[in-house]
This record gives sequence, structure tokens and C-alpha cells, in this order.
Amino acid sequence: MPGLLLGDEFPNFEADTTIGRIKLHDFLGSSWGILFSHPKDFTPVCTTELACASRVSDEFEKRGVKMIALSIDSVEDHRNWSKDVMAFNDATETTLPFPIIADDKRELSVQLGMLDPDEMDSEGLPLTARCVFVIGPDKKLKLSILYPATTGRNFDELLRVIDSLQLTARKKVATPVNWKPGEEVMVIPSLSEAEATVLFPNGVTSKELPSGKNYLRYTQP
Repeated sequence: MPGLLLGDEFPNFEADTTIGRIKLHDFLGSSWGILFSHPKDFTPVCTTELACASRVSDEFEKRGVKMIALSIDSVEDHRNWSKDVMAFNDATETTLPFPIIADDKRELSVQLGMLDPDEMDSEGLPLTARCVFVIGPDKKLKLSILYPATTGRNFDELLRVIDSLQLTARKKVATPVNWKPGEEVMVIPSLSEAEATVLFPNGVTSKELPSGKNYLRYTQP
């Protein structure tokens, strides 16, 4: 099955969506982007996910990230489903703050490697898995997460990894396990001590290790 690797240019596909026909690269412009897929409209887990995505859409906007969803049903189904999603949120609006792509022929799901072979619809066709693709302003794939159709996503984690991606795109650092914005980051191993001193005026601290190797270096970004 075709798929995408980190660093690949994300396909500039055309698709019908709840806001009309789009060309992905034009839709994203110079922004970051996140595309998240859903197995099917009017399903329970997907409804909770879209509702959460709607509630935190301002957090993605703050980070300069354009959101777009995908499901295997039609645009009309997506629009009707959106009313249910917003009602689940107890919102007065009936439309989502981001578009949903119609992939009723599963063409994009196949092209992007998003089908879940273990989950079938009533016609015996595989459902779309819960994929997440984060796309950089250069239109290259920066992160992908693939969940099975049965497991809902954590949008707090998606915001956290976007914070990490955007920080590490600007600075020569990496983020350690369970990192959150504001916490210390790690100096990448390829930087010499002299370079690190220049790049990180807040100072660099090291953890002593039995190996004697000075590779656990921390700084404030």
C-alpha cells in the first residue's frame, strides 16, 4: 500500500470538501497544516474527536496551523454530521471551524496509506484508519501518527508535538520525553561546546554519566 515517509513532499491533491473544492498546497499557503482522518461519518468515536478538534481549533490557529479532516463519506454527509458534532459540543454554530474532505471513493485513503485492514464497513470494505499528518510550511511531512479505527486520538498530544516541531525547526535542540513548552530542552549532539555556548546564552548544563560522555546537555530555549 502506498504511503508517506517523513521528509516527503505531501501530495498536492485536489478534493471536494465542506468549503468547496480545494488544492491542498493552496489551502495551506505558507502555514503549517494538520490533516486527520476518520473511518466514517456518524460514528461515536469520530464524533467525539471532531468535537474536541473544534473546541481546540483556536489553539492550532495560535500556532499558525491550518486544520483539515478527512472521512470516507460525501460532502453532504459531512455537513449533516457537523451539525451533530457541534450539538455534542452544545454549540450554537452548526458548521465546524475547519473543512472535511470527502473521500467516498477512498482514493486519498489508498494514496496516503490510510486504510485499516482489520476494520470493515457493512459492505466489507476497509475503513480509514485514524491518521495524523503534520505538514510544514515547505509542504513536507514533519510527523505522522497512525491509530487503528478503534482508538481515539489525544489532541493535547497533537498540540504538544506541534510545539516541539516548531521549536526544533527554529533552534538546534531536541525535546526530551514528556516535554512541555517552557521546560528545558536538549542540545543536539552535533553541536560542539563552543557552538552551544554561543547559541544558548541562557547557559548549558550537563548530566554526568558513568560513560563519561557529555551528551545529556540541557538548556532553556
